[in-house]
Amino acid sequence: MEGEDKGSYEAPPTCTLLDVLLKNRRPTGAVNQVWPRLYLSNTCNPKSNQTNNGLTHLILHVMNLPGYYGDTGVAYLGVEADDSKDFDISQFFSETAEFIHTALTQNGVVLVHCARGISRSAALVLAFLMIKRGLSLMEAVETVRKHRNILPNVGFLNQLRKLDSQLHRRTEGH
Repeated sequence: MEGEDKGSYEAPPTCTLLDVLLKNRRPTGAVNQVWPRLYLSNTCNPKSNQTNNGLTHLILHVMNLPGYYGDTGVAYLGVEADDSKDFDISQFFSETAEFIHTALTQNGVVLVHCARGISRSAALVLAFLMIKRGLSLMEAVETVRKHRNILPNVGFLNQLRKLDSQLHRRTEGH
């Protein structure tokens, strides 16, 4: 738009994000594909048919024993993150985005898991969509919400808002 300062982009306010995240909620299953070959889940047993779906890569909300996943042939990344508004999950944004991107580039199937499949795992998937697929935070939220109810905690939303602003400034050349 003429006269608009492109450097003034602001991520959507937290209250707007919460409105989008809380409206039109409907039942979703334990495992949902939210992007081609990328799944969000609150269940994590790579040996079960429910979560397998050709699974090649797994992101867990805690570091689990290598012995449990070692015989599955699944590559995994452990992310020790508390589902707390005070926890800095942004420290994992780049690493998990790269892990997902690499897996998908190799035609892998990725499952991102946390206890309820709505906060920690959702925040990591949203960050991936923003960092590696160029979506804004709102576009990422709307994309995932088409397939699964998510609700990252307020602290995670604020960290995603910060990432959104940083990425937008970078694409604008600032």
